[in-house]
Amino acid sequence: MNLSDVANQLVSLQENIVLIYAFNATGKTRLSVSYKDETKKVNGDKHSGVYYNAFSEDLFVWDNDNENNEENIRLKVLHSSLSKFHSLFTEEEIREKLKPYNPKYDFRFEINDAERGIESITFFMPEDEDTNIKISRGEERIFVWCFFLALFEVEGWADEQSKHFFIDDPVSSLDDHNIFVTAITLFDLILKHFEKRKIIVTTHHLGLFSILADWFEKGSNKDKFYKNRIPLFEIFFLNKKENGLLLEKPQSGVYLYHLFLLRELKKAKDEKKLLTYHFVLLRQVLENISSFLGYGNFSAVLGKIELEDASRIADLINAESHKKIYNNQTVQMVPDNVTTFNEVLEKLINKYEFKI
Repeated sequence: MNLSDVANQLVSLQENIVLIYAFNATGKTRLSVSYKDETKKVNGDKHSGVYYNAFSEDLFVWDNDNENNEENIRLKVLHSSLSKFHSLFTEEEIREKLKPYNPKYDFRFEINDAERGIESITFFMPEDEDTNIKISRGEERIFVWCFFLALFEVEGWADEQSKHFFIDDPVSSLDDHNIFVTAITLFDLILKHFEKRKIIVTTHHLGLFSILADWFEKGSNKDKFYKNRIPLFEIFFLNKKENGLLLEKPQSGVYLYHLFLLRELKKAKDEKKLLTYHFVLLRQVLENISSFLGYGNFSAVLGKIELEDASRIADLINAESHKKIYNNQTVQMVPDNVTTFNEVLEKLINKYEFKI
């Protein structure tokens, strides 16, 4: 299937909650665009929903004011179809959404024309309101997410774009604590709106995916997500196949980070389709296990599974999981590395008796 096929499959689903996991570069953001295009076709070429994705984040651009030594540094908000709705919510509503993240800064809007909406946002420390500051990338992502959370709550545009929310990866650049907080804010949004509109969430973060899936299936509000014991949600993995993309339901309810990655790695090993990229996934598994066992470094796990040269293998995994290699997923492993990879994977599975 291509992206349009997957988008149409999502459109045809009767369930109002759809949770999708996909690796980075699978096409999550492009899927949100395809979904928008397909839904516009049956809505007179008009938007029928609201979207949060990389394009949403691109509406926020820093003006560093380098000419004046950053005196008026600010986050500009580019004009878009959403600008006319900015006047329908307030700074205080965004502060309310930000509270769970416990921000250290405060902010103010600059609005010169209600029709054009918010033109820029300045940030400052509460004890020094006259000095503008630039917040970190992680703080910026949280702020933009909360900006859209507040926008999602605006009722004034409900008749225009009320049929669905499509939310793509609100957790990039966040630490584990803030990812959990984001899961809570996202779950609250779903809980409040899913009975009236379809909500699609895509993510590359298996932690977020696992938390939400668990809350739908087993959480304290699970009864709200079932009707006559039939789930009102769908959970998928979006996978790349030789002939395109495929939405697949998880096998045996495997959402846990390390189990899913181990299954993917074992499949690649058994099918003799190991790529350099798989060292990245192997390292993620090792780091996950290392964290669980309380080790400071994943190389300790290599020692525990009784590899003869754990230090050398740790160096190899570090080198092969370098960012540049991560982006090149099509590089085939050299034979020596395949041998080492297979040894690590087999001993890891046998040592900890993973059932995959």
